[in-house]
Amino acid sequence: MGEVTDARVVRYPTGTSDLDHLAAEEPLEIRVDGDPLAVTMRTPGHDAELAAGFCLTEGVIDDPDELERAEPCTEADYGNVVNVALAGAAHASWLEQRTKARRDLYLSSSCGLCGSRTIDRIARRIPPVAGGFVVSPGVLVTMPPAMAEAQGVFARTGGLHAAGLFHPDGRLRLVREDVGRHNAVDKLIGALLLSGQLPAGPGVLLVSGRASFELIQKAGRAGIGFLAAVGAPSSLAVEAAARFGMTLAGFLRGERFNVYAGAERVGDRPA
Repeated sequence: MGEVTDARVVRYPTGTSDLDHLAAEEPLEIRVDGDPLAVTMRTPGHDAELAAGFCLTEGVIDDPDELERAEPCTEADYGNVVNVALAGAAHASWLEQRTKARRDLYLSSSCGLCGSRTIDRIARRIPPVAGGFVVSPGVLVTMPPAMAEAQGVFARTGGLHAAGLFHPDGRLRLVREDVGRHNAVDKLIGALLLSGQLPAGPGVLLVSGRASFELIQKAGRAGIGFLAAVGAPSSLAVEAAARFGMTLAGFLRGERFNVYAGAERVGDRPA
């Protein structure tokens, strides 16, 4: 199965039957040095990027040099498995820390994880985020339509989230799509990681949904200092953005948006 599949539907009010395009969704098992780590539901495509980005943003690795490769598992008797191989001392460290890593990963995905202690713990693993740049309000509002234009699968299905990385002047650098908001961000960050482009440097990470704490964490892990969302931010996302020294903008729709943290990166004057 690819990124798009077809299903027969009956359309109303006409009652006619034809085929509709759907965004594909399948499980992906991520393994680290052959050891199962997690299973995520995703849109097939860019799977190695997703696995690599997931390992960085969820703290399995702290540095791009700790990743040797990410590739489909040829030994699996079924598809949808990617193995991430760690390099050097990171491999030995993983053998010691894998049980704790799984536990932390479970906690970070649960709705019970919150509070200042959590933010402080994660902040210690956030590298310095990109600063020293300013994005014009007039440029920022051009980013959602630019990202939408680059969403090839969404144009066919209407059923995917997107994450786009923009230069401060509004040029689109990279976009990734997935049925999951978090997966779209991990695919984008994984692409940067595998191509040697981390830390990401000055720019804006735009997401098509709301801004959650987890997305702030993932952007921060990649050194991205500006997260913008077309939807609303959560209270913990705002708190974390301020704690990490990041800029957070929400409700980026039409000509309007709100800045919830790091307003110094938004303005009409150069840095």
